[in-house]
Amino acid sequence: MASKGWQHPYVNIFKHVRLEDWKRSTKEGDVSSYMNKTLKCSVFSIRGPVPANSYILVPQNSNHSLGLIGRYFYLLFRPTPGKYFVVHLDVSTKENQVVRISFSNMFKEFKCTPTSLQFPFLCGAAKDSVYENTAKSTRQGLMGPAPSSVRWTCLMMDLQYILSIYLNHGYSYLKSIKLCANMTVKNMFTSDLLLDPGISFSEAKLMGLASSQGTGPMPREMSFPLPKGNSWHDFYDYIRFPSEGTKLSLDSIQKGNSQPEAEVIGSQKMPVREEPRSVNISKTVQDRLSLIQQITTPKSHLRNQIPLVTNMPQLGVATNYQKNGCHNYGNHQQQSSCCGLGQLTFRPPCGADDRGAHVYLHPEDRFSKNEEESKEEFVCAHIPQPVHLTSSNGKGEKKLIPDPILRLSRIIGFGGATTKYALWTKSGDAVVYPCHAIIVSLKICSKQQSFFTGHTDKVSALAFNGNTTLLASAQTGSHSVVRVWDYHQRNCLAMFRTHAHSLSSLSFSYSGGLLCGVGKDKHDKTMVVVWNTRKVSKGGEVTILAKAHTDVDILTMKVAFFDDTRMVSCGQDNIRLWRMRNGKLLSCPVNLGEFHSVNFTDVAFQEGPSFNQCLDDRTLFASSRNGFIFEIDYSRAVITNVRKLLPAQQQNVDCREKMAFNTGPGISINCISVSSSFCCTGSEDGFLRLWPLDFSTVFLEAEHKGPVSLVSVTSDSLWVLAGTSNGAMGFLDVHNRVYNTLMRSHTDAVLGFSMDGIHHHLTTASADGTVRIWNMDTLQQLYDFVSEDSPCSVVFHPSEQVFSCGFDSGVVRVFDISSAKLLAEHVLSQHRGKVVGLAFSPDGEFMYSADSQGSLALYNASVEDHSVIKVVCNVVARGTERAPDALAVSRNNRCLAFIGPSEYIVTIADSRSLDELLHVDVSILDVESPRLDSALKVCFSVAATEHLLVATSANKILWLSTKTGRLLREVSKVHKHQCSSLAVSDDCRFLLTAGHNVLKVWDYNMHLGVNSQMFIGHSQPIRQVSFTPDQLSVVSVGDAIFIWDFLAYPVNSLPTSCSPPKVSHLSALQPEKPADETSEVWLSKGMPRQSAPLPSAPLPRMDVSTLDQVDQSALDSSFSDDIPSALTVPAPTTNARPAASFLKVTELNSTSANDTCHIDTGEFSGKKSVRPNCYRHFIPRFKISTAHQAPVAPQPGEECVKLKAVIGYNGNGRGNMVWRPEQGLFAYSCGCVVVVEYFHTGRPRHLQGHSEEISCLAVTNDAQILASASGSSNSRSLICIWHVQSGTCQNTISYHKGEVQSLAFSRDDRFFLSAGDFSEPVVALWSTRAFQLLSSISVSGPIHDLAFSPSSASELGFVGSQRVNFCLIQSHGSIVDLKVHRVTAPVEVGNVEMTALCYHMDSILFTATNRGHICSWDVSTHHCFMTWEANKGEIGVLLCRENRLLTGSNTRWLQLWDVGAVLRMKPEEKVERVEGSGTGMVVLAQEIMLDGTTVSAAFDSTVDMGIVGTTAGTLWYINWSDNSSVRLVSGHKTKVNDIVFSSDERHFATCSEDGSVRVWLVPSNELVVQFQVLNQACGCVCWSPSSSSDKACLAAGYSDGSLRIFRLASSEMEMKLHPHRVAVTSVLYSTDGHMILSAGKNGLIAVSDPVNGTTIRVIKDHKGASVTTIQCVKEQCKKFGLEGNEMWLAASADRRVSVWAADWSRDKCGLLDWLTFPAPVYCEDGSPPPSLAAICPADPSLVVYTGYGEEKELLFYSLAKKQITKKIALPHWATCFSLSSVRQLIAVGSKERVLKLIKSSSGRFQDFMLHSDSLQKCHFSSSGRFLFTLSQNEILLWQVQDF
Repeated sequence: MASKGWQHPYVNIFKHVRLEDWKRSTKEGDVSSYMNKTLKCSVFSIRGPVPANSYILVPQNSNHSLGLIGRYFYLLFRPTPGKYFVVHLDVSTKENQVVRISFSNMFKEFKCTPTSLQFPFLCGAAKDSVYENTAKSTRQGLMGPAPSSVRWTCLMMDLQYILSIYLNHGYSYLKSIKLCANMTVKNMFTSDLLLDPGISFSEAKLMGLASSQGTGPMPREMSFPLPKGNSWHDFYDYIRFPSEGTKLSLDSIQKGNSQPEAEVIGSQKMPVREEPRSVNISKTVQDRLSLIQQITTPKSHLRNQIPLVTNMPQLGVATNYQKNGCHNYGNHQQQSSCCGLGQLTFRPPCGADDRGAHVYLHPEDRFSKNEEESKEEFVCAHIPQPVHLTSSNGKGEKKLIPDPILRLSRIIGFGGATTKYALWTKSGDAVVYPCHAIIVSLKICSKQQSFFTGHTDKVSALAFNGNTTLLASAQTGSHSVVRVWDYHQRNCLAMFRTHAHSLSSLSFSYSGGLLCGVGKDKHDKTMVVVWNTRKVSKGGEVTILAKAHTDVDILTMKVAFFDDTRMVSCGQDNIRLWRMRNGKLLSCPVNLGEFHSVNFTDVAFQEGPSFNQCLDDRTLFASSRNGFIFEIDYSRAVITNVRKLLPAQQQNVDCREKMAFNTGPGISINCISVSSSFCCTGSEDGFLRLWPLDFSTVFLEAEHKGPVSLVSVTSDSLWVLAGTSNGAMGFLDVHNRVYNTLMRSHTDAVLGFSMDGIHHHLTTASADGTVRIWNMDTLQQLYDFVSEDSPCSVVFHPSEQVFSCGFDSGVVRVFDISSAKLLAEHVLSQHRGKVVGLAFSPDGEFMYSADSQGSLALYNASVEDHSVIKVVCNVVARGTERAPDALAVSRNNRCLAFIGPSEYIVTIADSRSLDELLHVDVSILDVESPRLDSALKVCFSVAATEHLLVATSANKILWLSTKTGRLLREVSKVHKHQCSSLAVSDDCRFLLTAGHNVLKVWDYNMHLGVNSQMFIGHSQPIRQVSFTPDQLSVVSVGDAIFIWDFLAYPVNSLPTSCSPPKVSHLSALQPEKPADETSEVWLSKGMPRQSAPLPSAPLPRMDVSTLDQVDQSALDSSFSDDIPSALTVPAPTTNARPAASFLKVTELNSTSANDTCHIDTGEFSGKKSVRPNCYRHFIPRFKISTAHQAPVAPQPGEECVKLKAVIGYNGNGRGNMVWRPEQGLFAYSCGCVVVVEYFHTGRPRHLQGHSEEISCLAVTNDAQILASASGSSNSRSLICIWHVQSGTCQNTISYHKGEVQSLAFSRDDRFFLSAGDFSEPVVALWSTRAFQLLSSISVSGPIHDLAFSPSSASELGFVGSQRVNFCLIQSHGSIVDLKVHRVTAPVEVGNVEMTALCYHMDSILFTATNRGHICSWDVSTHHCFMTWEANKGEIGVLLCRENRLLTGSNTRWLQLWDVGAVLRMKPEEKVERVEGSGTGMVVLAQEIMLDGTTVSAAFDSTVDMGIVGTTAGTLWYINWSDNSSVRLVSGHKTKVNDIVFSSDERHFATCSEDGSVRVWLVPSNELVVQFQVLNQACGCVCWSPSSSSDKACLAAGYSDGSLRIFRLASSEMEMKLHPHRVAVTSVLYSTDGHMILSAGKNGLIAVSDPVNGTTIRVIKDHKGASVTTIQCVKEQCKKFGLEGNEMWLAASADRRVSVWAADWSRDKCGLLDWLTFPAPVYCEDGSPPPSLAAICPADPSLVVYTGYGEEKELLFYSLAKKQITKKIALPHWATCFSLSSVRQLIAVGSKERVLKLIKSSSGRFQDFMLHSDSLQKCHFSSSGRFLFTLSQNEILLWQVQDF
């Protein structure tokens, strides 16, 4: 078409295409024409149950185009009452892209993709009908099917405006139109004119309207008939989209202002082309519309000129500073304040040159009628009544930044609607699974989560196509929808309804062109739908290929991977094969024969060698509830093989022929997955089992705590994914035989939570009856507390590893996590209802609880039993709706707030006595409200603000004064639903609220135009929200646990457009220091050389007249923990000497890049030490033992034992490994021993001199002197100075009060530096001549690392909290000073801990942070010239040589960076931030992942090779040239429970709390093999008596009551036994190896056969007391009166010992003797000493016993004489002992860390103290030549010598 002039003024589309002929258009389904009596013309009716199946399409051929260029599209139609309709418009853009614009009353929400727009259509109703009244009350049309009184409608759509706004495209022409059922259509046309159907031609002529002006009346052939004298709008509806109304949403099509437009035009008497309009934008399109100016038109009846608002009155909290004065805003503004400010809207520019936006005030709109969540607030200002402020969403307004302020980071949870779906990606590097309404993609290696959001209800099914590029998901509920996602881009390609109540199964074809779903229709019949998804990735729509209804049950349905048209399903009593043919879905059942009543659970195809494999060769597997596996010939639809899978101890039955079902119960199989080489099944008994394809035997299995609901094998068959019905998910590494848990979750709603900021723990209480503790860093579950009583609220102690839990019964229990024991249980008679509130005071001294019956209890939390101090009844409002946080404690520990005694009263009480201080009735605060307002939640703000926030039932938040109860501020319409939780950030800048399933973050002071941001994701109501203690994250719980990143800018980095909110009576006291101001200097001695700078303005005094009568010092101390120190500084006085607290202000509040000052050592003596939040800082292991002060050490050369080896490395140390490759020196610490090795000799030397855990090491540059540091049992730590060659201690230093954090020698070895830990952050400088103290300085925050400069011996540096300290050693004769320049961390890295540093030769210092940043500093100028993010975690180790920088972090990555470009940079060329790892400036050269967090590292001069230590207790040799790593030293990370020698003494075995059993080689002490059982603790281990290495086996007992037998030769588990229901405490083979004796914590002893795994007998004599020892010896028992060739004993915690005679070959076992040792009542703290017994190896008729009794002693009992024959007195209670087979030696260990070697014949003894904690085990080898001692994870091997 060459010319488009024929399309003006309009185009009648039906006439243009000659619709009646159906040549250029097409119809499908029930489409007919008839004469309509209302319109008096012929109309078209489109009807059908499915809108997509009945339609009119113009033009007929999709290759043709209408080519209509008219901007406006008009449709004259009437929706069919009670039905749905859909309209599709295909529009071409100027970029030659086709966009589909669709609208329908079926759509529930607006959707936008690059190629499609979907708008909900809200139908209008007839005038004065009940439907119109409903629509008016809600200010919107009716959602869903059209009402019965729906009217004929003229819809106008501005196509050019729609494309510009939503997609930023230009409009070209209308391509095609598709009108789908159900509707009646008169006509449609396009035009460039804005036509008004309510204006006749005569009225238009009188108004002067003409087409030349872009407007006019509706053409006669397109208009609706109207009776004379009536208004058009009384009979018909006119809808313009986008809407012209100011209150209508821009993402839905609905009827706007019912006022006739003719009246508007008539009143103006001016022709207009398009009426200016104001719109409210939803979050969906807010980003697109942010660049478009929002406009509005003043209402037509406003005759006076609308005033222009030039400024707004500043509103804030009324304070004491403002009582005497009032701002004068002028008469006009005062009048506006009194009447209330109306809606603020923007008017569009009138001319081309008018670029401004004018703000108009509408006095008649005093209160907003918009039902959307508004931003209204009442603020107490300087006028008699509160001012009502309504914010607008204008472009120029300030808003909360950054946007978004929250980012979903991690979710703890799996399942929700189903646990049957979790999918591998094709590469096997990620798992995709549902968590309620969120779809999570979890990276296996990094554990990083990404999310697919958009579902509004729980996800019920997932499916991948073959190459995992497309992901399909379905949600449950009555409005079930299916979404198709681009997996890699994580965007939704299509969304469509399923017409089913809920989809239970989805399956993609391999190509992704077909999607199959199964659900239930409204009649509860099974419905199968097949969709065509071939075009979805290219922007095409999804269409239904076929749909079938069936009466058979379908549990799962899968599309065959080799044929897109074939499917298979299974369910109750059926297996069916399906096929798509000619657009129909056909099915045929598999002939089940005698198995017709089997409940089938899952189906799977065997993977063939190729997709072209013959169909006859395809085998289909099906699983069933009763344990059958069916093999089905797919081509013939018959069963070819049936197998019944039995438990492991029963043989499998192959049933190729008719089988007899008398072989016992089978395994109830829930799911099945088949690879090319094996089949895996998940069963109801909790086992994941791997079978060969002939199902002959189980070759691998993993046990879970719940039924296995899903199994899935990766494409390479290396990993098997498993999920359980109780919310756990993990995968089995088939090759390495290791199971890895990916996620655990609650199975019901999470009711409440609490956080431990010190240990990064999160505890949750759930409706599933469990209390769980999670690691917030790894998301792993640490503990699980299960009780018959349902928990309802939890709270952590603020400083200890203790948490309290309240239950539905009213019981309050207190648990100690570190010891996993119950500390206290309070069953109060006053607590008769559910515990609705639990809280600790911030100082940890008190605990509070409240119940649903109104009781309030106060506890003493400073004692272990948390004794009850006071209980008050009927003071808390009754009911459970305020759970779990019904109590709030102020941050200064003074006040307790709660709602009560009625729901209308908020009470503030004294936190120490529960005396009531204040009552506030919230129901009377709003006198105009027709309903009484009640309080729901209370929350204290920062103590300095004296604010209490109250959430009410009217969806308001009230700011109340905690002093007077006065209402300070009020915010209304906070949420659409009631607020369920409140939280305030520590800096008082942000407020967090939750309502229903919505989370909001607010500007605390409400000073912005847009004060909040809203976040969704939860599918159920949110129960509780809170900031994390470090303020970096937000946690919300409800259906699952959501952890959000809190992205708020630090205060000092906020953009100038949005200054940080301030509390008016807490002004900033310290102005920013000018950049050129002279820095103050710190010196190690004396006062500052310059006087401290005073503030530039007078300091305001704080009004404390209304506080309780306390002294000023008490006031300062109470405020110092809650607000910045600057706020507590008194006003300056005339005293010339500044106060110490003023010096503190100078240090903490300065923002200068070079801020230096001096602080006296004693200044911080009264400040409470707080452990820093970084792993780099050394924290010793928790110990309850104390070292013995007077051990009897042997004379040199007379020792009866000599330390031979130390097993392991202390991964808890920091910098406790050194290596000098030039001299071959290698040293590290384990416990309190330093191990020194010279690589050229290979012989280790053990330096013994410490009694506590060694924290760090340092060595001189010539490798002659070694320094080691540890804590001490007294008040000061110990530093030992060793001469390396001789191994002697030359000197000791005891200076630091706490632990020593770091040590360093200077370049010339003249100086030695030491730093204390956070309890006393002191840096001390020593002379290496006599190690005398030269100088010391004390700093305000913790010190994490220090180092000397390699280029200058007088330069050094150290780092700590937010600071880098550059130091210079200045000598003045014999006086040495340290000049310190303190520099704050760069603003780019935020509020961080500076954790590590290292120097480069070229005057550059590198520092690291706990957030993974590296900062480069110019040493000469002390300026940071470059930063980059090197890691996502905390970097704790830095090392630089030449152009290479090494970093080690808590993410386990060891990284090597090329920093040559950094070294060549000029310092003045500042680079604020470098993103990524390869930017041309810093390059990540190599990286390697280790087995734990890096804590120490030492490399050669070129960083090519080195040694690295990790928290896993491993020392690695790293070689970067070949990218290899070799394990040098191995050790246990957790507590070691047992250690035993093999009978041939060539191996020894250890077991630990982490579930590992390790076998070591003697004498090299190298790790041979490790057997790992996840989520179980291994408590004991023993060797089989076989002397052959090929037959040697290990038996280990675990905390779940199981025994596992491992064979050393094959390195595999041979058998698993489960003889106990509780933890196994002792295990031992019989002397002939034919039986295994094991004992449980409940005292039961089981005798089991290691060959078949059966339990032969159970001995119950010790029932009720934990068995501590079992021992067997080969001995003929006839001399004791019983038959037997073996004698064994058992000792239990109740001081009872039983001795038995046994002959296992004849199944005989009889009691030989029973010993009971009396003892007084144990009155000391903790548990009594263990009861231990052993048979004397030299004389089996003697039994040696020790335990709690009248005396501390060893007792020798004669079985022959039936009496005690000898006693040996002990100085301490024994915790372990062992008898040697030679030399009559007894080794005794004690809680006092002493190993005592006793000669039993003479009583002579020697003491050895080389452990840092109490001894747990000591074992002699069978030959008596070696002795093992064990303490925590410290293992020492001793060689026994003559005594």
